[in-house]
Amino acid sequence: MSDEILKMEGITKVYPNGVVANQDVNFSAHRGEIHALMGENGAGKSTLMKILFGMESHEAGQIYLNNQPVNIDSPLKAIELGIGMVHQHFMLVDHLSVLENIVLGMEPRKGIRIDWDKARSIVEEASKKYNFNIKPDQLIVDLNVSQKQKVEILKVLIRGANVLIMDEPTAVLTPQETEELFAQLIELKKSGHTILFISHKLKEIKEICDRITIMRSGKEVGVYHVKDVTTSDISRLMIGRDVINAINKPEAKRGYTTLDVKNLKVVSIDQKIVVNDVSFCVKKGEILGIAAIEGNGQRELIDAITGLGGYDSGDIYIENKECANNNPTLDRRKRGLVHIPEDRFTFGVMADESIRDNLISNRYNLKEYNSGLSLNMKKINALTSDLIKEFEIKTDSPLSPVRMLSGGNIQKVVAAREMSVDMSILVADQPTRGIDVGTASFIHNSIVKLRDSGVAVLLSSADINEVLELSDSLIVMYNGEITGYFKNAQNVSEEELGLYMLGLKVMKKEEIEGEMYG
Repeated sequence: MSDEILKMEGITKVYPNGVVANQDVNFSAHRGEIHALMGENGAGKSTLMKILFGMESHEAGQIYLNNQPVNIDSPLKAIELGIGMVHQHFMLVDHLSVLENIVLGMEPRKGIRIDWDKARSIVEEASKKYNFNIKPDQLIVDLNVSQKQKVEILKVLIRGANVLIMDEPTAVLTPQETEELFAQLIELKKSGHTILFISHKLKEIKEICDRITIMRSGKEVGVYHVKDVTTSDISRLMIGRDVINAINKPEAKRGYTTLDVKNLKVVSIDQKIVVNDVSFCVKKGEILGIAAIEGNGQRELIDAITGLGGYDSGDIYIENKECANNNPTLDRRKRGLVHIPEDRFTFGVMADESIRDNLISNRYNLKEYNSGLSLNMKKINALTSDLIKEFEIKTDSPLSPVRMLSGGNIQKVVAAREMSVDMSILVADQPTRGIDVGTASFIHNSIVKLRDSGVAVLLSSADINEVLELSDSLIVMYNGEITGYFKNAQNVSEEELGLYMLGLKVMKKEEIEGEMYG
């Protein structure tokens, strides 16, 4: 391990509402190191990295680069100093080319015109140097998730970054794509780059990282060499207690069909078929998983089922009753469908409203909480308190607006609200993305308990481990179609599932239908 390139000393960040996100935090990283930053939701790790990248100010403390004090007051300043950030949600312009995206804002000039030949040369040389195999003229919209991530990394490297902040970089990658990314990160490490790796995936941290800084409640707990700690040690240090990750999942007792999707077709605004002739059913007491890389039609499929989006042909039945294409989400809810959406901030919460109002927003019309003349605030406050405690939502007050919570805690609010009502079907779309191991384990076991009580569960997740561990049956989507079906999800390996998700293996339609309906 070589010399220290980065040091953050005594960093304190207090938000206007009084929430202390970082309290006297010390963090350092060495040149040529992959350093993990871990902590449960609301621990302060994202805030610390936003401070480093100039996206947030801080009240106290000092940042040092190469032993020199620096003032990072904007992302532009961070980039100038050699710090780059690859965000979990990519910052790319879909209808521009790879070349245009990479040089955007730093276009080489020939007089007053952009020197596209020089720009192309810069991108091609960097792509070759880092073995990224990216074609400059491809449109971003035509790339898969892994390729888009490479474009983001290349953007950062071309701007001269020596320190790369990577936020949940494997969240939507297959095992094969993850291994490819790790090989590239190791090469960057060998060339002297420092990689700050934010993740909740303990297995990956053990595989790729050299050291770990663990945070809890806005403070750093300690710094550890990966080889010296087990995954159980890491979980305990993050949460402050032992975490039992095992899912207690007895064999499914399937009942009648609760959700039936027949020959569904969805055409996008730009006239692309994004869901093509998709049919499947979910039975009472069953978890059916959807395994797919982001952008293969699963979002549009979920939107059609939940009422957030329309469809062009086909039929959807809930409890043997057909859902009209223009049926609002509220009507589906009345039929017993509840939904944990992928985009929690846009579709899952009212960001400016309180945590309490968000937690009980699907209960306002129930007689238990609403007499018709007034709200029963005693029962509402009691329910709010119970859900905050049960789902370990980190907040100083249930009256705080949801937007003040960390992303993971916002996800807990959504999960708590949706999973605590009577239902016949749960549609869970990325239910634990960005959530710490303790809460993920709790949500997993809660989903299984709902299944065991007779709820039909449709689970969509880019996390292969989550899909395999939770699902009873499994469909694979690629390019808008079902390309694989496994009646027993335990009969497919992680590696084989990855091949189906990449489109490298495909089942015949007759084989899928025979297994599914036979």
